[in-house]
Amino acid sequence: MRRLWPVAMALVLALSGCALDPTRLPLGSTRAETLQKLGNPTATYAMPGGGERLQYSRAPAGVTVNNVDLDASGRVVSIRQELEDGMFDITVKPGVWRVDDVLRSYGRPFEVSQVLAFNGDIWTWHYQSLNNPRLFYIYIDPDGVVDHYHTADDQRRLMTDQ
Repeated sequence: MRRLWPVAMALVLALSGCALDPTRLPLGSTRAETLQKLGNPTATYAMPGGGERLQYSRAPAGVTVNNVDLDASGRVVSIRQELEDGMFDITVKPGVWRVDDVLRSYGRPFEVSQVLAFNGDIWTWHYQSLNNPRLFYIYIDPDGVVDHYHTADDQRRLMTDQ
């Protein structure tokens, strides 16, 4: 019986994790249904047209940021996991985006740093690409405008995974 306890707990945790996965939420769900199924978001943002974004971030240590967008009537119209290689080129708009746009898409970074070669802040998030630990960097100039971004392997996590 004692040997089955860890297996049973792992199964319960796995199943409960699925229930909390925002990508499994049906489109058209109400705000109340969303909150009941997913709990309170890590952040909320007003969207153009009167809608609202409920953000479910696993940061600072996690690798996902799920945005659940509601229309003006409070129904789910879009669910998207933002931290994916294929999304960065589509989403990030250097020279146009400001800090508020970055927060609305990716939430708070796990780290803000600076380097001598760039006059501004570098915001960093963890993410996964084909099960490889990666880092996503957004460079924000002193005026709060996105200058550029790039991705790289997360060498610290690669070392601990070996």
